Amino acid sequence: MELSSKTSYALLALIELAAAYQTGEPLQIRQVAARQDIPDRYLEQLLATLRRGNLVKSQRGAKGGYILARAPWQITVLDALHCLEGAVNTAKDQENKSLSPEMAVITEIWQESHWSAQSILAKYTVKDLLEKRDSRKQRDIMYYI
Repeated sequence: MELSSKTSYALLALIELAAAYQTGEPLQIRQVAARQDIPDRYLEQLLATLRRGNLVKSQRGAKGGYILARAPWQITVLDALHCLEGAVNTAKDQENKSLSPEMAVITEIWQESHWSAQSILAKYTVKDLLEKRDSRKQRDIMYYI
């Protein structure tokens, strides 16, 4: 499984929105784009996709922008991945009778690795990403004292 730029940018945006979640104030696209060095137009498309996937909400008006649709601890990395990339279909439904024994073994191992990755991605939330980021920033600050 490879991390696409679309998914990594969207996760960066979700981290920024999670950081602002407690304030209840929406973030504008240009704010998120500047903080995470994401092209504005691309971020606009990503946030629209996340909005359609019910991960973020948009607010119109002078103080408008985007906010998380749910609490950061309720949005998993897997939720974001499925929203952006769609659910990945494995060959589980494929007739194993038509496969050679070698190919059946390879398919089983591939499916096992897929489900393991899915399990790990479902375990981590946007809140976890935010906490890990903040912890890493704090650690980096300590090195420069």
